[in-house]
Amino acid sequence: MNTYLKYIALLSFVLFSTFVLAQNNGGLNIQGERFTVRGSVIESDTRNPIPDVNIEVNGGGYATTDIMGDFRIEVRIGDELTIRYKDFETVYYTIKSNERIEVQVETNKEERTLSKYSKRLRSNPESFKSLIDSADVYLKKDARKSIQFISEALVETNSAKENGIAYESLGDIYFYWKQYDLAVSNYRVSLQSANSNEVSLKLANAYKLNKNYQESIQTYKALNKRELTNWQLVSLYEGLGDVYLLTKDFNISIDNYKQGLTVAQNHLIKPKETDLNSKIAQAYSAKGDADKAKGFFYKSLNLANSENKKRAVSEKLKVADFQNDISDYSEEIQLRKEALNTISEIEADSVFENESPLTPQKQNYKIGNAYASQGDVGNAISYLEKSIVEAESKSDLIVKKDATRRLSEVYQTAEDYEKSLKAFQDYVDLVDQVYAKKEQQISQAARFSKELSTKQNRITSLESDRELSESKYQLSTEQTKRQKLIIYSLIGGLALLLLAAFLMFKYIKQQRLANNLLALKSLRSQMNPHFIFNALNSVNSFIASNDERTANKYLTDFSLLMRAVLENSEQDFIPLEKEIKLLELYTKLEHFRFKDKFDYTIKVDKNINVNDFVIPPMLLQPYIENAVWHGLRYKKTKGNLEIAINQSNPNEITISIIDDGIGRAQSKALKTEHQQKQNSKGMGGNIKKRVSILNEMYKDKVDVSISDFQEEVDTGTKVIVTLKKD
Repeated sequence: MNTYLKYIALLSFVLFSTFVLAQNNGGLNIQGERFTVRGSVIESDTRNPIPDVNIEVNGGGYATTDIMGDFRIEVRIGDELTIRYKDFETVYYTIKSNERIEVQVETNKEERTLSKYSKRLRSNPESFKSLIDSADVYLKKDARKSIQFISEALVETNSAKENGIAYESLGDIYFYWKQYDLAVSNYRVSLQSANSNEVSLKLANAYKLNKNYQESIQTYKALNKRELTNWQLVSLYEGLGDVYLLTKDFNISIDNYKQGLTVAQNHLIKPKETDLNSKIAQAYSAKGDADKAKGFFYKSLNLANSENKKRAVSEKLKVADFQNDISDYSEEIQLRKEALNTISEIEADSVFENESPLTPQKQNYKIGNAYASQGDVGNAISYLEKSIVEAESKSDLIVKKDATRRLSEVYQTAEDYEKSLKAFQDYVDLVDQVYAKKEQQISQAARFSKELSTKQNRITSLESDRELSESKYQLSTEQTKRQKLIIYSLIGGLALLLLAAFLMFKYIKQQRLANNLLALKSLRSQMNPHFIFNALNSVNSFIASNDERTANKYLTDFSLLMRAVLENSEQDFIPLEKEIKLLELYTKLEHFRFKDKFDYTIKVDKNINVNDFVIPPMLLQPYIENAVWHGLRYKKTKGNLEIAINQSNPNEITISIIDDGIGRAQSKALKTEHQQKQNSKGMGGNIKKRVSILNEMYKDKVDVSISDFQEEVDTGTKVIVTLKKD
């Protein structure tokens, strides 16, 4: 019994130990997954960088090289880059990996116009780039060597942008080797040197994995979503969903996953659609909503099946784990068997480390475990033994240990105590081996972490020395800055003079507008009394003839008209619909008085949307008044007044006021000299001034033409008002 307790204690220690060093099996080699590739365009002979080169992806992405000839662009494996520039022939490059691209071109020597600044910035411009490239090459192979290249690159940096790139690469190294605290520190330094949305997303992710959840949320939320690419926006929502899932805020987590899924669906980002459906399912599962989780898991599984075999089998195993959680062992077994068949197909082209969930030994173990949970002892033993054999052949002590322990339990259930004891003894031996191996790994990881911390301290010291050197350089350039300050002051003075001239011009323009508005108001104030006076004359004539009822009716309609006129008197323009109603009321009142003198019609084209047009108030009424009082009233026979509103084109209407009265010439002959002066003031001068001012303010919005209607004895008058839409 004491021996058993000893081994149980050892096992507990192993299971709860944290693994500092681990290998990452990911990589950007899955067909269809987007990633950001970095590259540069340089001259093949001088190795000088070429700025402003056009970089296009056949999927629609676009970027340009900066002053150092560098570019970043989102691509997939197999995408084709088209590299165009005026001084060299177009270059085509197919993406094969995520390693840095260097494009060397031969330029036209006669037409080349490189920036003078880029020429004098560094005598050896390729040194920094080559060091960063070397660091990227060794990132997954040798962390120490990769960090050494970054240290050398930092010595070569001559700009804040390059400094940001170097520290971003250093953060990437620490992130890959799961040193998340160091990754956070270097991403922050990178952002201090050069702001980048890509680095901010990396920082937020590193905060999350380092369990700085609030810092991660703050970093994600600080990003300006309008500045992000569609891929980055999806990554932001996905990252927030991950953090809230880890903090057990399931509803907020699901909301963020769903927002990311919407963006991915709208922009056809298929890999992210699969990931987010899967993560939504996991969040629902963690929340305890198995039904919704199941629906999203099968959506993600269907999407994964349309990508590639490796992606499909990975998603299938997630669904199998979910089926295990809800004790649906039959479905779990079926999915894992299908996964095993697929794994055997892709093993020829892929190498799976023991830490990968896609190893046959792990799946055989989980199938055996599921059969054991169902009480199917025979199949459980068969698959557990297969798992042990596979694990033995691949030196996978962890799976071998777990499968052996589970096999001992199954034999005990089957009451085969001899085999159960034998399996348990093997399990105890494996615990000792695992314990010894883990002790060794922990020791190695501690040494590795210490070495990385030492290197980071050296880099920090190097950065301090470099900043001191830059301070000395800045002191030597202070005199030049003073000279520049004088020049800038002169330029600033000139700019202030230009600003003052602009403000003066604007003031004069505003003053002119104010004068025009005042003139319009004055003209309107002249027209209102003229109109009221004529209307009151009509009322007076009814009262004089002892027609009290008619006078009352006329006064009622007149009061409605006057209220509308006074309400509109302060406006430059009113809706055409309102003006039509005023014309109808006014014409009705005039006809009421002179029924025996004329008939009238008002026609509005049905195709006109009267809400689209506005008109100066009281613009048309004087023309109608003139037609009645000076044309139709003196006609010997009964005349006609026609008001027609038609649309000549979508942006313009014409308003025709036509009467067959005695005409302008006969009317003028009948008037006394005093009447002619009054008409000139009330009709001609006032209206013309209003139209002139309005056209000056609103760019020829109104046009008025007056002519004879016909060539008969009673020539009549035709007024055409053209009105343009705003």
